[in-house]
Formats: sequence, structure tokens, C-alpha cells
Amino acid sequence: MKLVRYGIKGKELPGIIDGEGKIRSLAGLVEEGSEKFLSDSSLAALGRMNLAKLPVVPGRPRYGCPVANVGKFVAIGLNYTDHAKETNSPIPKEPIIFMKALNCLQGPNDNVMLPRGSVKTDWEVELGIVIGSKTRYVSQEKALEHVAGYVLVNDVSEREFQAERGPQWDKGKGCDTFGPVGPYLVTREEIPDPQNLQLWLDVNGKRMQTGNTRTMIFSVKEIVSYVSEFMTLYAGDIITTGTPPGVGVGMKPPVFLRAGDVMTLGISGLGAQRQRVVAFKL
Repeated sequence: MKLVRYGIKGKELPGIIDGEGKIRSLAGLVEEGSEKFLSDSSLAALGRMNLAKLPVVPGRPRYGCPVANVGKFVAIGLNYTDHAKETNSPIPKEPIIFMKALNCLQGPNDNVMLPRGSVKTDWEVELGIVIGSKTRYVSQEKALEHVAGYVLVNDVSEREFQAERGPQWDKGKGCDTFGPVGPYLVTREEIPDPQNLQLWLDVNGKRMQTGNTRTMIFSVKEIVSYVSEFMTLYAGDIITTGTPPGVGVGMKPPVFLRAGDVMTLGISGLGAQRQRVVAFKL
């Protein structure tokens, strides 16, 4: 299934994509805030619904972040062998964990705003994991049982804030609008092998990133298991899993985003995003 949230920012409604690509409304039929909404049993019940009986959402509504009430936005750094190489970084022995602030979250086609004073804002297409149930000290063998599904994420990053203003990455990762998610939450059964997904990202129509999740250093099941050692994960938490090569900071000379640039990106089976970069505004 492909679950979405659509409508005015802050007032999004739940929906589901039918076989013809139309949004069918789930408004009033599901409780997005419930801990059980993303459980296997709840999603299975949704899968048995006759979508033809649900109302079609008219027009071309805005897509919001497809996950409601995200509690944590966890991120993994330097998780592709070829990306580590392009940034002249050693291969991590354990996953590098950092946090993206919840104010990063936005819809897949909303504008990305440069933070005040930014000179090195960069792009990162990534596979995101959506947790479906409470997860703590889970084994790798059972980790995927706690995954509700997957999303497309753009882990936008300000490299000067990240690398040149102290040792913590969060300052360059947590700026407003720096986490477009969606358009869909694609449930687990539609992605039988998350370690064989194509990723791509263009800036102004020029291909910058091309990769495949098979070159991830730490797999989805390893990441979920590992992160659950350090924090309890809850339904709706998102873990974004790192980016393939082709980021601006890795180019010679480096290339960074400017107001007016347009990013388009996608992952096989998870849809595509489009964001215009805009100047900082209070």
C-alpha cells in the first residue's frame, strides 16, 4: 500500500493511493495518532478495504509528510561505501547516529529554505525507514518485523554548520525545511528487498546522485537493531539511512545550492520529490 497525507500544511488528511494512482480519502476512517495505526494488524486491515468505495480526492492536492505525529527523526551518516570514499572519510565500524530536528519535516514538494548565513547547503537522497511498533533491543533477525514501511527522504544539510562550527552534526542537519519526506509511506510488503533500490537526485535537471541501497555499509535490519540499543523506537519514528555518492561537498570544486535551484529526486518504488530552493525568510 501507498499511504499519504494531503492538504494544507498543518491540516493534512490521511489517504491511500489506488491502483490508478488516485488519492482515496481515509478521513474519519483511521486514527493516525494511535500507537496501533502502523501495526501489522492495522495495516493488514487497511489492505483488505475495497478502495473503490472510498471517495476520490479531487484535483491535485499538496502532499504532506506521509507520517503523522513523528516522535523522532533519526539519521545515519556515511552509510554508503562510495559516499564515504568521495568525502575522504574512513568506513565507519559502527553506524554513525545523529538526529534531525522535527522542524525539518515537510512535504515532498514543499520549498527548501536556505538558513540565514548559509553558503554550503547540500542535497542527500536517502531511504527512510518508518517504525511500526515499539522497538527496543531487537535482534537483526526480527528487526524488519518492526518496520511499517519506507519513505523517500531528502536529508538536506548545511556543510559549514555541520563540519566547521563544532563537532556535532546536528547544527547542519536540523534547519527548518531540511527534511522533505514522501510522497508516500510504502508498506513493507511492497518492498521485499530494501537492499536493492535505485536512488537518484538531479539539481536543475542535471544528474548529481545515482546509487543503490546494496552499497549501504549497514543494512536496514542492522540499523533498526543497532539504533534500538540506544533508544526506544516508537510507531511513526523515522530513520533515514544515509546517501550514495554525488553530494555537492564531494565535487571538485564543491557545488552548493542557491536560491532558485530545483532538486528532483526519487527511489524505485517510493515515488519522487521536487523542491525549489528559496532564500531565508523569517
